[in-house]
Amino acid sequence: MLNTLKNLLFLLFVVLATIACKTEIPDDTSLLNTAKVNPNTLSKELLLAVLRNENSQDLQRSLEELDAESLHLHLDTDKKKMAFWINLYNANIITALRAHPEYYEPAVRSDFFKKRLISVAGLQLSFAEVEHGLIRKSQWEYGLGYFRTWFPENFERQNRVNQVDYRAHFALNCGAKDCPPVAVYTPETLETQLQEQTRAYLTKTTIFDKASNTAKVTSLFSWFRGDFGGKNGIRKILKEQKLIPQKSRVKLSYRNYDWTLDLNNYILPN
Repeated sequence: MLNTLKNLLFLLFVVLATIACKTEIPDDTSLLNTAKVNPNTLSKELLLAVLRNENSQDLQRSLEELDAESLHLHLDTDKKKMAFWINLYNANIITALRAHPEYYEPAVRSDFFKKRLISVAGLQLSFAEVEHGLIRKSQWEYGLGYFRTWFPENFERQNRVNQVDYRAHFALNCGAKDCPPVAVYTPETLETQLQEQTRAYLTKTTIFDKASNTAKVTSLFSWFRGDFGGKNGIRKILKEQKLIPQKSRVKLSYRNYDWTLDLNNYILPN
């Protein structure tokens, strides 16, 4: 009887040991990477891959599989939110229009921005939702920057910026020739980058005529005038950039926007 019991215990030990050996032990590094995925790093690497014409499917998949709550917890500052959403917007614009340049035909262009082509955290978002909802803090698309959207979705409320920064308009690239160039943003360098982008874009697009005391400026100032503080705010910005006289009430004239498709307007980091 005692020998039988010993044999049973030995067999039980062998079975348990065999199961333990066959059980796959997760790799600590893999678990760490899964638990600590940095959304800002993903959006930055995605944009870099797109600009370099590299395969970006794995990065796209990682962004799509992000946990919504983890994304919300990570995007805990406006700098993180701005860098994340700007990179994601620009990367997906280029990807979509490389594959389907016909989306940019004048007759259907406005529909393109409403297509839900951005996959993130289990959701499909449109370019309009990212730009006006998340980057412009739930602004109504047609409200010129003066009217908010009523009752935005919970995801938008959680992940939108807390304070609208007009300089985002000089970072977003919708694919048109007159758009600001695409740059790769990080939370750490965002402030300096936005300053440089704003200065460069406004210097390029602003023409001051002394004889008529008129500044010809980008149409972005007209379409989103409320974001810039109206005409007085626009003049203040132009004065800060030393593009118009400091003591003169300059008249503003909005230039026509060149909507020619241009997907090679970008600045790669060194």
